Amino acid sequence: MNASPTDNTWPHERNELRRALRARRQEWWASPDARLAENRLGEQLQGLLQQLEPMSLGLYWALDGEFNAADWALAHKLDATLQLALPFARKAGPNQGPASMSFHRWDGSAPTRRDECDIPTANGAVMVPEVLLVPCLGFTREGYRLGYGGGYFDRWLEEHPGVTTIGLGWACCEVPFEVQPHDQPLTIVLTEIEIIAP
Repeated sequence: MNASPTDNTWPHERNELRRALRARRQEWWASPDARLAENRLGEQLQGLLQQLEPMSLGLYWALDGEFNAADWALAHKLDATLQLALPFARKAGPNQGPASMSFHRWDGSAPTRRDECDIPTANGAVMVPEVLLVPCLGFTREGYRLGYGGGYFDRWLEEHPGVTTIGLGWACCEVPFEVQPHDQPLTIVLTEIEIIAP
């Protein structure tokens, strides 16, 4: 797929668009450019966090093709200077309401707990991070992200409007899509080539 953000060859239906983005990212992730991009994105993120000077930082456990925020934070010894947190996702259910997410303090040790989506998470107390790193499957220049369709991040962001959010994505996955009422804008989108501040 050679679609660019400005053409009309991307699918319009969201699930189809997600599939197309995952295929694009998987193809790109196998290229030598991906390793260089990881380093560049990490350098930009380090500079941005030095400017923001947060006391706490929300991370995520990376899926294939995502920037590995948790490994990056530990490699830069952020666990020694910041309170780190990992998300815990709860699936919707008849006795527990809609799908939701909370953040739990993480000491940097290998996770022994998994959330209801089977993603590793932390055992610490619930906390609200001052700055939150958010994985982007796709994103727009207006600061909106496309995730995997669960709505976990959007619900959490709606409930915590004061948190500074940094979306992390790859430049090849910038894509136009129709914003829906539940979509929450990010404060900043960071890629390997630029900082987008809508």
